[in-house]
Amino acid sequence: MTTSRTLAPADREGTVPFGEYETWYRITGELRPGVTPLVALHGGPGCSHDYLLTIADLAASTGRPVVHYDQLGNGRSTHLPGKGADFWTVELFLAELDSLLAALGIQDGYHLLGQSWGGMLGAEHAVRRPSGLRSLVIADSPASMELWVNEANRLRELLPPEVNATLLKHEAERTYDDPAYQEAMQVFYARHVCRVVPNPPEVAATFAHMEADPTVYMTMNGPSEFHVIGSLRTWSIIDRLHRIDVPVQLVSGAHDEATAACVQPFADHVPDVRRHVFPDSSHMPHVEERAAFMALIAGFLADVDGPPK
Repeated sequence: MTTSRTLAPADREGTVPFGEYETWYRITGELRPGVTPLVALHGGPGCSHDYLLTIADLAASTGRPVVHYDQLGNGRSTHLPGKGADFWTVELFLAELDSLLAALGIQDGYHLLGQSWGGMLGAEHAVRRPSGLRSLVIADSPASMELWVNEANRLRELLPPEVNATLLKHEAERTYDDPAYQEAMQVFYARHVCRVVPNPPEVAATFAHMEADPTVYMTMNGPSEFHVIGSLRTWSIIDRLHRIDVPVQLVSGAHDEATAACVQPFADHVPDVRRHVFPDSSHMPHVEERAAFMALIAGFLADVDGPPK
């Protein structure tokens, strides 16, 4: 696992309007003609961009600009704690992504990298066949929430019996804030979410943002990675994956909560797909095997772009 914790600084930060709200973004490198930028979509729903900051390594190593942003309701973008499930929808976040691409002037040529929920969002974007999308990296993402929940239940059964019993007790009682539930939850997270413990500062920053405002995560997902009771619980993209018409790099970790079964439909149904499993990673190979992850993604993007013109 990587030990380096240096993160590339932003060359530009700002906000763009999204209706009456604001979407915060940062860019590492310079947006310029002839170089297709990479846009990183963070997970959750309800995380912030921080835990994906290692992706900015690609700007330093390849000269490709990397765009991060905080999705609405998260991080440094507009927060709306009073909004309910009818507001927080997949369509909302697709519209926000379109808005950001247009505001930055990159809608005619861009790559996407989506991690976890970000990969789900990226796939939803790709099935619409936008003309500017050049490729998609789907990292640690399920093709359906039914698969995700089934696999989460299987992984939970492998936890120490007393840990799973604690989880089940507090889920039945809906006492998710109880310290005992939180402690038991961390046993699962240390195995299947991020095996670098204690978590690196950028990962901890994302969890802090989520704790400060859990609106989006609680509404769309639920109280934990494995207890999914939110509005996304019936989501699936399996029957639409054949519509994706750009190259896709599929990434996951051998210890990932996005297990092989969660990921398999992407491999089965996306027409142009390649797959890689990082042997020492769980849900965050961009943190857990940082150098190897960046090398893989840099090679994929270069292959898609072809030789310089």
